[in-house]
Amino acid sequence: MRLWKQSCKVAADRRDAAATVGRETPAWQWLGALALGAAIAAPVQANPFETRLDNGLRVVVKEDRRAPSVVHMVWYDAGAMDEVDGTSGVAHVLEHMMFKGTETVGPGEFNKIVAGVGGRDNAFTGHDYTAYFQQVPADQLERMMGLEADRMHHLQLTDEAFAKEIEVVKEERRLRTEDQPRALVYEELMATAFHAHPYQRPVIGWMTDLERMTADDARRWYRTWYAPNNATLVVVGDVDHQTVFRQAAQTYGQVAAGQLPARPVVEEPPQRGTRRSVVRAPAELPYVAMAWPTPTLRDPGADTDVYALQVLAAVLDGYDGARLSRTLVRDKQVAQSAGAGYDGLARGPSLFYLDGAPAPGKTLADVEAALRAELARIQAEGVAEHELARVKTQAVASRVYQRDSLMGQAMEIGSLAAVGLSWKDEATLLEGIRKVTAEDVKAVAQRYFSDDKMTVVALDPLPIKTPAARRPGVKTRH
Repeated sequence: MRLWKQSCKVAADRRDAAATVGRETPAWQWLGALALGAAIAAPVQANPFETRLDNGLRVVVKEDRRAPSVVHMVWYDAGAMDEVDGTSGVAHVLEHMMFKGTETVGPGEFNKIVAGVGGRDNAFTGHDYTAYFQQVPADQLERMMGLEADRMHHLQLTDEAFAKEIEVVKEERRLRTEDQPRALVYEELMATAFHAHPYQRPVIGWMTDLERMTADDARRWYRTWYAPNNATLVVVGDVDHQTVFRQAAQTYGQVAAGQLPARPVVEEPPQRGTRRSVVRAPAELPYVAMAWPTPTLRDPGADTDVYALQVLAAVLDGYDGARLSRTLVRDKQVAQSAGAGYDGLARGPSLFYLDGAPAPGKTLADVEAALRAELARIQAEGVAEHELARVKTQAVASRVYQRDSLMGQAMEIGSLAAVGLSWKDEATLLEGIRKVTAEDVKAVAQRYFSDDKMTVVALDPLPIKTPAARRPGVKTRH
């Protein structure tokens, strides 16, 4: 349900800053739609089936028999927002360590087993979750369940393995954040926009915390959060749901439930004025990113502003020829690039983003003023009906494409569960987009974008030096 253009620069930097060992699914794969329609085959239209094991594991199965393949995913309700100050990045570090072996599976053997049956596997960490997946032939599903259940409670986390892997994570931070100026801007934007909420910390962690992290920190995280009653199992593909339920009970059902700690509720205090920050880093072009606090979806039937904000982001930057690219880049030639983004699905608070880089002869001040002027136009004039129609047509097309992918279907089910929603909310989410009017879009544009709520981070480019040679033998996984 995320009306957020794939090419949005802030989204790209957010993906890098999130430190996913795999690849975060591009935001367009969650794009909301009006209806699935006849373009989607009947097996895909069938609702998923859900049960809960005695140990608390939530199991969701979607039957899609168009190909003899299956996606198997485990989503843990534990991400960077659950970390304690001083241990930022530990959720992502533990994700790496999950591939280092158990009592019965040696280091690195998990990946080899999956590859050996013609499958692929990976993992990713975000602020709200940590997830692991395999896509394999359907007859290998039970084997994958056994492997994943094994490392849910039998992980061998040795000091030696940790010492090697923490260096890999630090190098990953250098490559994906410290050597990427726009990722640094996004990191600074989050740290500036949030004063109390743990979203202020980067998923990959601050380097100072990674330098001090120990194997005991990772062990403590594993013991605290990796339990069946803190996870959702998602299976999509050429399966029978009753068989999958039985296999899940035989594998995951043997893992004891854990004693989960209470999760403190952290409320971000009200922002009382514009916040500005500057990042100075080697870069070819200056760049600016802006953000405003906006609602997060809690009640799918009542939180209508979320849907209107999703449509607003799409009108600005949701398709080729949307307002920002058409007006700022092509017509006025103020910006070399310009983007907008809004999610609205999260465990914590949400932000609405604008970003851009100036065209030759223009300044960051010109880009910032032009971005804000486009918002002001919508605040004063609203949006045209043909713009709404275009956005909703794009939504339908994206939805069809997503449903053609087993991974896209599994990601949708898992990502909704990870933020406290359910696949059962899907119809309500679709209806929410369907009901958005031009007046709704104008109203949210007027409601949430005051100067007092704005955070702005600018990139001040430094000369680019020749990259120093990386230390030999240090590589990021996969």
